[in-house]
Amino acid sequence: MELQNLTKVSEYYLLGLSDDPELQPFIFGLFLSMYLVAILGNMLIILVVSSDSHLHTPMYFFLSNLSLADIGFITTTVPKMLVNMQAHSKSITYAGCLTQVSFFFLFGCLDSLLLAVMAYDRFVAICYPLHYLVIIKPRLCGLLVLVSFFVSLLDSQIHCLMVSQLAFCKDMDIPHFFCDVPKLLHLACYDISTNYIVIFLVGTISGFLPISGISFSYYKIVSSILRVSSSGGRYKAFSTCGSHLSAVCLFYGTGLGVYLSSVVSSSPKKDVVASVMYTVVTPMLNPFIYSLRNRDIKSALWRIVSRIA
Repeated sequence: MELQNLTKVSEYYLLGLSDDPELQPFIFGLFLSMYLVAILGNMLIILVVSSDSHLHTPMYFFLSNLSLADIGFITTTVPKMLVNMQAHSKSITYAGCLTQVSFFFLFGCLDSLLLAVMAYDRFVAICYPLHYLVIIKPRLCGLLVLVSFFVSLLDSQIHCLMVSQLAFCKDMDIPHFFCDVPKLLHLACYDISTNYIVIFLVGTISGFLPISGISFSYYKIVSSILRVSSSGGRYKAFSTCGSHLSAVCLFYGTGLGVYLSSVVSSSPKKDVVASVMYTVVTPMLNPFIYSLRNRDIKSALWRIVSRIA
């Protein structure tokens, strides 16, 4: 087969969710609605945390950064899909594809690391409450976020560099609604086993290590809560990390679902539908998880509403 180096490729074709023209208006309206809800919800979280002095604590500082990462995560993929649907086009430029790969892994990895940082924050708050303010200082909070960002940036650039070195056949059709790296690797015309080794090693840093940290933190949290004598005390302690635990289950649960669906099923369409869960649904639901299950956020929202009224 004739190969063409990636640097000579001018554009790719995103096949999207469905080829049925009758479904296009429904899919467009659905994704536009989910995107707007995700953007408005996460921006509201950032606004509430930044404007209410009662929420100027480490936990809500990390939450506002998580909301910012969620905005970036969903904006990486959905707007391009909506523009293509509106323009009745499936193309994405070479530069646009590399940009999607870069930002997708930047914000996806940042989400993962921030969830681990928030688990550490809850671990210190519940297991060492008297030392919390001494350990979780503002300087440490800023440092944890910066380290998470630079590790995510490194992760994204490794994936971007790996994709930029690929050589493809003539078929430039990507069976997805964004430039998904596994789908790009399947289009390559040579042995990509080395690329999968790189993905595994990088995934260990961006996925396995945060999951291990979260698991260890919650093991210690549960052990500490079980030592509390009163049921009211146990409920109060666990309620402080209930929202975070829900967000963790949603993020990693949907990510694991995508992985398992790609292993079990050979249908590209099923992989695409499963990917919607963690690329679109998770960023959309996170603001609801943290607002509906969090008394401080709800109180701050009411204070803002009463101030405006």
